[in-house]
Amino acid sequence: MPEGHTLHRLANDLNAAFADHVVAVSSPQGRFVEGAALVDGQLWHGAQAHGKHLFCAFAGEMWVHIHLGLIGSLRFGPPGPPVGQVRLRLATDDVVADLRGPQFCALITDDERRLLESRLGPDPLDPAADPEPARRRISRSSRSIGALLMDQTVLAGVGNVYRAEVLFRQRINPETPGRKLKPSSWRAIWADLVDLMPYGVADNRIDTVRPEHTPEEMGRPPRVDDHGGEVYVYRRDQQPCHVCGAMIRTKIVEGRNLFWCGRCQRRS
Repeated sequence: MPEGHTLHRLANDLNAAFADHVVAVSSPQGRFVEGAALVDGQLWHGAQAHGKHLFCAFAGEMWVHIHLGLIGSLRFGPPGPPVGQVRLRLATDDVVADLRGPQFCALITDDERRLLESRLGPDPLDPAADPEPARRRISRSSRSIGALLMDQTVLAGVGNVYRAEVLFRQRINPETPGRKLKPSSWRAIWADLVDLMPYGVADNRIDTVRPEHTPEEMGRPPRVDDHGGEVYVYRRDQQPCHVCGAMIRTKIVEGRNLFWCGRCQRRS
């Protein structure tokens, strides 16, 4: 599932493509015809993201709400006949953006958008985000920090990759109950995400290794993975840790494979 940096990147790309343009909105697949008709031919008012949710604004305080889910994609290209099952097409004379396979695509009001956002945790990619509500929820929970970081009502936008990587970078045991997590450890997690995730937006990939652990510095081969990016533990089970050499471990937490180093990650 795309993590928060992907949705913020898509919001930026949408705004670059459609700012100050009247946008043709359609549903070639036929599953969003009524919603598309209500905003078709209107001036683009901007896109924004909160966590893994994307919101496209149109006149009359109407928003197209998109959640890509596991298989959804939003692709840009030149005008032409739609290919495949296109749920939503945004188009001008110069460019189209085609949405395929989303978990969710609906037209909502501004009040509905605000209500949805109020149910989400703070987004590390939002400069105005307040991490305190997330800290309070974590400090009261007996669930593991590895599980809590995947809960979008606790923290918005963090997925399986950033979860594993930020816990490794801070040397935190992912099985630590939230109520036993040190306040200084939470502050370090938040600060690290605030620092790391904008690089994901800019580069459209997740890189988390520090300069001293890059392939060039360590004399190791670059990572070969369809997800791209240089990482410490994600999808590296039974491979040696870049820092200590111990084998990376894995287990399923919150329905997804969690990766960690049992030797490096001992902090609570």
